Amino acid sequence: MEGRIHINVSAVDYDKTSKAISRQLVLLEEMVHGQEDFAMTDSEFAFGWHFFVVSVNRSLVEKLVDQMGSDYERLKGKGIEKKFLTWLTKNIEGKTPRFKLAIKEEMESSKYGIF
Repeated sequence: MEGRIHINVSAVDYDKTSKAISRQLVLLEEMVHGQEDFAMTDSEFAFGWHFFVVSVNRSLVEKLVDQMGSDYERLKGKGIEKKFLTWLTKNIEGKTPRFKLAIKEEMESSKYGIF
């Protein structure tokens, strides 16, 4: 299993969205006693949207799973990564204008016909 989960982020407001994601992940780190468990790339702007990647240590997500227990299992999504996207989306919705999150590896998969 890979050590990091890479999340593609698309947002209309990079500053607000990146700050909201950072704030939420810092709170998560504090909650599970993690440190420096995520990184964020700079934004690329195209078609009115900002695109960037957030990389989160899988161990941070696993600590969240342990702490939430059965509540985590009830989150929408298949597998630990999809459930984490649901958790992160729920926690930053309303704090930032339009945004979308997707697992990077899935975006690059040929089954989606993107690349």
